[in-house]
Amino acid sequence: MITRRDFLAGAAVGLGCLASGVRLLADDPPGEKLDIGLVGVGGQGRANLEGVASQNVKAICDVDGNNLAEAAKRFPRAATYRDFRRMLDSEDLDAVVVSTPDHTHAVAAAAAIDLGLAVYCEKPLCHSVHECRVLQEKAVAKRVATQMGNQGHAGEGPRRTAEILASGAIGRVREVHAWSDRPIWPQGGDRPEPEPAPRHLDWDLWLGPAPERPYHANLHPFAWRGWWDFGTGALGDMACHVLDPAFYALHLDAPRTIEAEGEPRKPEMAPLWETVIWTFGARGDHPPLKLVWYDGKKTKDGREVRNLPAPDLAPGADLTRVENGSLFVGERGALLLHDAYGDRRSLLPAESFAGWTEPPAILPRSKGHHAEWIEGAKGRGTCGSNFDYAAPMTETILLGIVAFRARSRIEWNSERMEATGCPEADPFLRREYRKGWT
Repeated sequence: MITRRDFLAGAAVGLGCLASGVRLLADDPPGEKLDIGLVGVGGQGRANLEGVASQNVKAICDVDGNNLAEAAKRFPRAATYRDFRRMLDSEDLDAVVVSTPDHTHAVAAAAAIDLGLAVYCEKPLCHSVHECRVLQEKAVAKRVATQMGNQGHAGEGPRRTAEILASGAIGRVREVHAWSDRPIWPQGGDRPEPEPAPRHLDWDLWLGPAPERPYHANLHPFAWRGWWDFGTGALGDMACHVLDPAFYALHLDAPRTIEAEGEPRKPEMAPLWETVIWTFGARGDHPPLKLVWYDGKKTKDGREVRNLPAPDLAPGADLTRVENGSLFVGERGALLLHDAYGDRRSLLPAESFAGWTEPPAILPRSKGHHAEWIEGAKGRGTCGSNFDYAAPMTETILLGIVAFRARSRIEWNSERMEATGCPEADPFLRREYRKGWT
């Protein structure tokens, strides 16, 4: 029997809808909606559920019974599951949204792609560099529409940033500095004493592919981000947002070197503060680039201060007032993004740009991050943060974590996926999976 999923997948392949996003001209039959399953419906999953509510929400899955019950009230016709593997085995779907903790992104997304389903996956796309490679390869091989959940990528900020830099307003950019006020959860500590898991939580399913360990309240539903087994710290949480304008506007590819520092260095937890430096070679008209990331707080003179770029890099601006932002340093000035994606921005020093007029809009605008993906899954339209874009960006970000945990400067051989002469990095490029979760 040819299922509805088979029909849509065949149509997408026949019309050439690749993961990289090819605009198609065909229209859906009137009233056609995607049958969508969602893995994770709490936290960011709630927002993603609303983002696809225009379609047929056919199945919802969450290891937390409270999250599942709340989502079921909103979509009472949707089938409910605790284990996404059972959902994928049981339901005839067209597309899947993955909004779980970082450590289960890749296993859930890969299982859906293997079935030929379109996938929307929250950021960071993966938990390891190896997973980024696998997901990108699978998406291309299966020719499915993909999107990573860095929602601001579809907004005006990255496009205006790219257009301003392309206009030559600040000259060629050789440095970018980016920062976040995260973490806002515990990091830099030791594992607390075990506690009984709450009855509404299936703890074994929550662990998924991660190493088996006892539950404690400093994990679910949010503070898992600070633990290396499950999350990727402040860098993994925010860099897919804050670094996105730089990757988009400057056409960043694989880094050549990566180094990182931070404290404290705990075997299980991300640090209280972290600074990462990537270097990139020349790319077309773009010169070599140094990209620097800052997060967390340091203790200085007995008080906590934010880990931020040097003030003289942004003349006339108070970077302490920018929670998540970036600074593009050019030959003739600097462009400051006052938020993650640059919806608010200014040129520095201000007096050098008095009377300056922004260049005209020349890049295509998006109909919306979820809308792009829905259209792509139907065989038309483009996905701006598809896995061909999102996987390499996530890989670069995760390499910052690899350098920190390996305690070594890395010379990166992207083609071989290898830290040249640095065997200390190998354990952090890929991870082992619990039995049944490969």
